Amino acid sequence: MRSTIMAVAVCAIVAGTLTATTASADADPLDRFRHQSLNWQSCDDPRLDPAGAQCAQVTVPVDYSAPRAETMTVAISRLPATDPAKRRGVLLSNPGGPGAPGLDFMIDVREGMSSDVRDRYDLIGMDPRGIGRSTPVNCRWQHGFGLESAGLDSVGFAESVAQQAELAALCAANEGPRLRHITTRNTARDMDVIRAVLGEERISYFGTSYGTYLGAVFAQLFPERSDRFVLDSAVDPEHYGSVGMVRAMGPVNEAAFDRWAEWVAARDSEFRFGADRFVVRTTVRDLVRRANERPIRIGEFTVDEHSLPMVLYRGLDDPRNYPLLARQIRQLADAADGTEVVPEPELAASLAFMLTARPRDYSPALAVLCGDVEVPRDPAWYWRNIEASRADQPLFGAFANNIPPCAFWAPPVEQPTAIGNAMPSLIVQSTGDTRTTHAGAQAMHRALTGSRLVTLDDVAVHWLYGNYPNTCVDTTVNTYLRDGTLPGTDLICQDDPGRESR
Repeated sequence: MRSTIMAVAVCAIVAGTLTATTASADADPLDRFRHQSLNWQSCDDPRLDPAGAQCAQVTVPVDYSAPRAETMTVAISRLPATDPAKRRGVLLSNPGGPGAPGLDFMIDVREGMSSDVRDRYDLIGMDPRGIGRSTPVNCRWQHGFGLESAGLDSVGFAESVAQQAELAALCAANEGPRLRHITTRNTARDMDVIRAVLGEERISYFGTSYGTYLGAVFAQLFPERSDRFVLDSAVDPEHYGSVGMVRAMGPVNEAAFDRWAEWVAARDSEFRFGADRFVVRTTVRDLVRRANERPIRIGEFTVDEHSLPMVLYRGLDDPRNYPLLARQIRQLADAADGTEVVPEPELAASLAFMLTARPRDYSPALAVLCGDVEVPRDPAWYWRNIEASRADQPLFGAFANNIPPCAFWAPPVEQPTAIGNAMPSLIVQSTGDTRTTHAGAQAMHRALTGSRLVTLDDVAVHWLYGNYPNTCVDTTVNTYLRDGTLPGTDLICQDDPGRESR
């Protein structure tokens, strides 16, 4: 996941060998992709290679409606089942984003797996199309994130509109027509090609965050090819996209900020933001105001009202990050006071990504979001929503309701997939998730009528299985992956004793 992004030429030596065209391939032009031979090699990755993984490139069509035209490659990794005698198939995966590379994702996920689950599955990681070691999207953004706060007033919003329009224009100029085919539906089709190339009738799947939506789309498009699906921290399929999903983040991030503020207030002697959460909130809001009036210079970076709320947003997705976030905001406050501050490495890395697109930008993620769902295009619509949100969401309303680059994107080539089926699946979710809300997981549960929902109560963590150990959640997931047994009813899990989770 953290390997250097590389452009990959489409050639038989690197991508695998496509079989010669046959009569059956003439009848179905996708057969040549399904029957290609893979060239498994060392992954050249510091996490995957010691784990015994191998990697390969799978050739897929850029446009599935024109499979004899341009092709691209999708990078996959494989960690073999630990007991070949018990092997039952493959477990594909996706870490979310969209836009997150996933070659080494299963290294983390298997931390939650019992040994008898590791025995049964080849664990398959994937850099989805346009991402990482797959044929990459590269819009050449100089501003990394593509998501930002609109700021405190109409002047700030106008700046944001111009910024987002520029990002969209760079993608159109640098990627051209191919950009419109970097979509969830095409990634799901790629997964079915991968299934066939691996010689499997069906796949099992683990996805988190956006990966839950990808899994749901695959199951909707290929129900006969779907086996045991675990959807961790689920997206609301009714409001998927760069507007609906992000708008839902406003209220839950305000609530998460209050939890963090209470934690910080209890440590006022260390962080000096105030001795109760109301004072902490006032102090941080004042810091955003000051960043608007005079952007904060820290190291090589300049932090303003557009980027400061995003530092908060990126630190609120897990209570284990609370100390790190508190130190980062303390450094920014000290810099705003005129102290010369060298940002700690995690803050420097976060600002480098957001402000300078180092080591990569977020354009692959926006390519997927904008290619999947069309959004309103009138800036005035976003401004009205921003203004209406300020009273209840003073820190995050201007981010959650801001105009995205998708407002300036070419329309999608396909309609979004309507999710609704009775395929058995397991959904796991925390109540305080700041990225994909518990209400969104409930919506996914309603759409997947054969699913069970496992809720980790009173915990504010995004991505549970393999990331946030919990006996109840892990046991339920492992039982399902091992035996195919879903709980008889939806479950409410509690945090393990002794863990500080709030």
